[in-house]
Amino acid sequence: MLVLDAGDQFQGSLFYYLYKGEEAAKFLNELGFVARYIEMLKLPLVSANVDVSAEPTLAGKVKPYAILEAGGEKIGVTGCTTTDTPILSSPGANVKFNAIAASVKAQVAALEKEGINKIVLLCHEGYDPDKALAAAVDGIDVIVGGHSHSYLSSNPPDQDKDKALGPYPTVVKSPNGDPVLIVQAMSYGKYLGRLDVTFDAKGVPTKWEGAPILLDASVTPDPKIAEEVAKLDAPLQELRNKVIGQSSVDLNNVDNECRFGECNIGDLIADAMLDSQKKEGVQVAMLNGGGIRASIPKGDVTLGQVLTVLPFGNTIATFGLKGSDLRAALENGVSRAENPGNEGTGRFPQVAGMTYVWNPQAPVGSRIVSVQIKQPDGTYQALDPNATYKVATLDFTRQGGDGYSVFGEKAIDPYDFGPTLADVVAAYIGAHSPVASASEAKGASRKARLRRPRPCRAAAPRCRIRFCISRSRWAARCCWYWARCYIAAACADQNITRF
Repeated sequence: MLVLDAGDQFQGSLFYYLYKGEEAAKFLNELGFVARYIEMLKLPLVSANVDVSAEPTLAGKVKPYAILEAGGEKIGVTGCTTTDTPILSSPGANVKFNAIAASVKAQVAALEKEGINKIVLLCHEGYDPDKALAAAVDGIDVIVGGHSHSYLSSNPPDQDKDKALGPYPTVVKSPNGDPVLIVQAMSYGKYLGRLDVTFDAKGVPTKWEGAPILLDASVTPDPKIAEEVAKLDAPLQELRNKVIGQSSVDLNNVDNECRFGECNIGDLIADAMLDSQKKEGVQVAMLNGGGIRASIPKGDVTLGQVLTVLPFGNTIATFGLKGSDLRAALENGVSRAENPGNEGTGRFPQVAGMTYVWNPQAPVGSRIVSVQIKQPDGTYQALDPNATYKVATLDFTRQGGDGYSVFGEKAIDPYDFGPTLADVVAAYIGAHSPVASASEAKGASRKARLRRPRPCRAAAPRCRIRFCISRSRWAARCCWYWARCYIAAACADQNITRF
């Protein structure tokens, strides 16, 4: 048996905040994982398309493939990593991400040259790209996927019956007609994927069966692992329990809504950023919605909750930016938000000190309809493309993360070493408790909120029908946001100036 993992173990959480991935590596080793697409401790690193030869801390540690044994058979395992990694993370300028299909094809050929005819690909690129890759490259037998957090099942349990995007495994024909078996198992350890495959003498899958296994309360925890988790968790209790303020409303990022539209927790964070930097002359604040990782329920707010929402340790960066470049940044922010299936939706801009209207029907790069900048007296004036504004964002986006290359290339006198975002938000909540949502606290002056008059509401059902292509609760929620976008565009003649 091979135990494999396709990534995203080192996600933002309180455990990550304190241990920086060391705890995940420990448990991956103890669980018997034999290969990942990223190395940690005893696990081999396999990625066909990552070139780290120019990075001293990683040079020699990345292998294009590994040859493992299972059931007396040799299995080749290679990997691929999304080429969007430099946008989605901060790997550094010395790490290169080459084209996936050509890189995988080359490593499959290398494995076959060594006599290996059973090949597994660990690919952190997404379900749809996995299917396309399977149809384009010969020699791959199984793809263990990640990145899109897709749930695949041929017989899903009732609680997830509307979430399955395809069968488990999904079978795609390679160019030579051989089957390629594609599996994913959702996210956050909710499911454990299992796949049993029988190969013929040529290494072609001839029989397979499997399913994602729901890891619910019926699964008995391993006593040793549970004890180790409890020990690691003990230092986190103080963080979880330290009350820093109160909220009179739920601060929501339900179903990752901050990636597709304004969310009230995004409003709060952006307001906190702007408030913390006003003495520096900052006029507007912007953060990427994908950096918001959780919600906070109404009631007491603890430091642990804030760190769970903002676990990455980002600092606030400040810089000058021409109005035309600020508009370009907003264009990047809304460039993927019309479709939840798009890559890079984490760039959606949560803002303070400004309002903007955008049209998802317009071509990418031409979606921003108008931008208004808040003035010291509380009024708003149209963005001046030739003026220079003082902007606050995160160090990650200031350096070009999530596609904000305009920040990296056009920032004037940038400073990336301001206070930690989580500390700023915690202090803001403490100083303004009880905090409230934008609709309660800011009313009509809130940025990015559509306030629909009754005549516009009739348009909503048409928009929902057009965009609800899935029966899942996730898609239905996204459709509601898409409907708001289209109503905003359709009702412009009724003086709707905010979305």
